[in-house]
Amino acid sequence: MSGHSHAKTVLRTKTAEDAKRSRAFSKMARLISVAARKGGAPETNSKLRMAIEQAKQVNMPKDTIERAVKKGTGELAGENLEEFVFEALGPGGIALIIEGITDNKNRSLGEVKQILNQYNGKLAGEGSIKWMFERKGCITVNNEQKTVNKEKIELQAIEAGAEDIKERQDFIEIYTKPEELDLVKKNLEDKGIKIEAASLDWVPKEEIEANKESAEKLFEALDDNDAVQNIYSNIKI
Repeated sequence: MSGHSHAKTVLRTKTAEDAKRSRAFSKMARLISVAARKGGAPETNSKLRMAIEQAKQVNMPKDTIERAVKKGTGELAGENLEEFVFEALGPGGIALIIEGITDNKNRSLGEVKQILNQYNGKLAGEGSIKWMFERKGCITVNNEQKTVNKEKIELQAIEAGAEDIKERQDFIEIYTKPEELDLVKKNLEDKGIKIEAASLDWVPKEEIEANKESAEKLFEALDDNDAVQNIYSNIKI
């Protein structure tokens, strides 16, 4: 998994299938359109810049990206989109933060609630889960071939301004203060480190042991919902 944003990993592994790729493009287009409301120039809009980078990671066509930007800036007609953040408990008592973008928040709330119920989860009150997490910048370095020297990366990350670094199964995650994400990313790239992804994530203060198989089924079902963008949990990876 790429950190605690489970939807990112699901997105990466599914893009080989046409139907899943279409859903991924639709989600990326919404993300870009919402980000572009604060300005259509990625050079001055960091949220838009990160959204476009994510879209390129799943090979979204350039013209599709440009259309999404124009819908966000109002140059083209688009959906009336709004962002949402739901807090929930999953199987085994794991804590969840579910982020999404929808044209009908009440409908999406009902759909997410139904999915949670199906997989032994439930919605939680506002603020009852979020305190277990911290907002951080997260930079992912792919290490599937185990070619990256963790100690070297750790030293370079600290020099670049990172707060923490964690080694996962196939990835190294570098954490930053939210406002320093762009700066640390640029510093790492200047050092020749290839960045797979960079985003603002919800990172758990503590991780817990839980049944990963049950959790993955829930994450898959949530990701199949068109409105859900990211799923964060405190399950120990």
